[in-house]
Amino acid sequence: MTNLEIARVFRQVAELLELQGEDHFRVEAYRRVANNIETTSENLLYFHDRDALRRIPGVGEGIAAKIDELIETGRLRYLEELQAQVPPGLPQLLEIPGLGPKKVRALWEQLGITNIDELEAAAKAQKIRHLPGMGAKTEQNILKGIERFRAHQERMRLGDALPYAEQLMEALRQAAGAALERIEIAGSARRRLETVGDLDFVATAADPERVMEAFVHLPQVSEVRLHGPTRSTITTTAGFNVDLRIVPAESFGSLLQHSTGSKAHNIRLRELAQRRGVSISEYGITDADSGDRLLAAADECEVYAFLDLPCIPPELREDRGEFEAAANGTLPHLLELEQIRGDLHAHTSYSDGACSVAEMGDAAQALGYQYLALTDHSPSLDVAHGLSVERLLQRAEEIDDYNAGQKRFRLLNGTETDIRADGSLDYPEEILEQLDVVVASVHTRFGMKREEMTDRIVKALDSGHVDVLGHPTGRLINRRDPYEVDLGRVLEAAKRADAAVEINAFPDRLDLRDVDARAAKELGVRLAIGSDAHHTQHLPLLRYGVYTARRAWLEPDDVLNTRSADELLRLLGKQ
Repeated sequence: MTNLEIARVFRQVAELLELQGEDHFRVEAYRRVANNIETTSENLLYFHDRDALRRIPGVGEGIAAKIDELIETGRLRYLEELQAQVPPGLPQLLEIPGLGPKKVRALWEQLGITNIDELEAAAKAQKIRHLPGMGAKTEQNILKGIERFRAHQERMRLGDALPYAEQLMEALRQAAGAALERIEIAGSARRRLETVGDLDFVATAADPERVMEAFVHLPQVSEVRLHGPTRSTITTTAGFNVDLRIVPAESFGSLLQHSTGSKAHNIRLRELAQRRGVSISEYGITDADSGDRLLAAADECEVYAFLDLPCIPPELREDRGEFEAAANGTLPHLLELEQIRGDLHAHTSYSDGACSVAEMGDAAQALGYQYLALTDHSPSLDVAHGLSVERLLQRAEEIDDYNAGQKRFRLLNGTETDIRADGSLDYPEEILEQLDVVVASVHTRFGMKREEMTDRIVKALDSGHVDVLGHPTGRLINRRDPYEVDLGRVLEAAKRADAAVEINAFPDRLDLRDVDARAAKELGVRLAIGSDAHHTQHLPLLRYGVYTARRAWLEPDDVLNTRSADELLRLLGKQ
C-alpha cells in the first residue's frame, strides 16, 4: 500500500470514531497521523522493514502495529470493525453545513437516516423538525446545505478564491469607509491552500454595526445567512460562503490566529497551552483554573510568544513539524516573492501564447524581473503550434534583437520540449545544447502505466539535456488527476542529473504540490518556479508558485530563479 492509501485508512478511522462519539483528542490523533504519513517523503515500507515506524511523528506502538498490518495484509481489522458499526453513507453527512457528529448520530439512531438522499427525503417530509433540538428551520438549512454541497462539491482553486477575496475586501472598504479599521483574510486562503472552501475575514471597526450593514448589502451578496453586530455570513453570487467577524483591536491577533487554522495546528497549540495551565481561544489566553484573561493579543505573534515560540508563518500551520522546528529554532526563512529574479516558463505567439516576444519581455521588466525564459512548445505538440527547428532559430534571432537594446534585463532562449512516449526529447541534441533553458514536460499519453510513465520521465532526465522538469505530475486541479508515476524515482533521477523540478504556478496546476516540493527539497533537488504564462497578464500568477514554495518550507537557496541571470546560467552549465 502507498503512503496515500494508508493515510486514507486512518482518516476513515477518524471519521468513524467521530460519528461514534469518541474523545475529540483521540479522533484528532488519527487525523494527525494521517497527515504525517501522507507528507512523509520516504515510503512507509522503508520504516516497516527497519522496525522504525515510530520515528514518524504521532506514531506510537498501537498505530505502528496497525501500519504493519496494513502493509502486510492490505487491510485493517480495526477499520472493518468500525465500518460494521456505521452505515457506509453516514460519514458524508458530516460534509453538510451545520451537521456535526451529534446531529448526524441523532438522525441515524432516531430516523434511520444513513445517506444524503435519505436526509433530503426526511427534510422534505418534515420528519427532522420533531427531533429534540431541531425544528423547521433546521430542515430548511439542511435542504439548503444539501443543495450547496451538490453544487459546490469541489473546492475552489486558490487562484479563483484569493483574487475574489481581495476584491470583496476592497468592496467592503469602499462601502464601509472609515467605519472599517482593519480587515484580513483568514482560513485556508491565508494559509494558501491550493483549494479553498469558505472565505473567512477578520476585522476591527470603529463602528461594527455600520460595517456589518455594508457587508450584508454588498452587490455581490445573493443570500444573507447570518447578520449580527459582530458576525455575519453571506453567500455570494459566485457561490462562496463568506464569514466576517469583528473584534476589538486588542483581541484581533487572537482571532486572526484562531481563524487562520489549520484545525490540526490549533489543536497542537491548545495542547501546548494546556501543559502550561492556560487555555487558548479566539478571545485570547486565559488561566485554565480561574478563567482570568492573561493576554488579549492584538498581534497573533503574541500568542506564540506567550508559549515561548517564534511566530509561525501561516503557510506552515498544518501540524507538519512546524512546532518542533519552532521549538528548536529551525523554522525556515521562507522564500519571498521579492526574491524571485526571473520567470523560467513562458510562452509567446510563436506557439500557443497570445503575445509577442517583445510584449512578454516588456511585461516581465515591468514586474521588476532581471530575466524571462521563453519556453515555447516543441514540434510534436501540434495542438500548441509547437516550433520546428527553423521557427525556433527564427525566434532566437528575435530574442537577440530584443536583448541588444537592454542593459539590465535579458530574455533567455528556451523551450518546453515534449517528453515523448519513449522518453526521448523533441529536439535534436545539437539544438538543445544551444538553448539557455530546457524545460521538459509530459503533454501526451497520460494513461500510461506507473512503471512506464516513470521510466519515460527518468529516461528524459538521464539524457543530460533537461534543466527543469515541467509540471511533473500533469495534474489539473479539480479537473484531472495526476498521472501514475513513482515520484520518488523521478526525484532521484532529477538529483542525479542535477536538474530542477518545477513548481508550475499556473493556478490550474500548482504542480509540484507542496508536500512533493518539500520532499524534493529534503532530497537535495532544486526547484524552479514558472508562471507558464501564455499572456502578459499571466506573468503575475507566479505568486501562486511562491505560495506553494512557502507551504513546502522552501528558502531562497532552494529555488533556481532567485539567482541572477549570470548565476543561473552558470548553475545550468550554459556559461
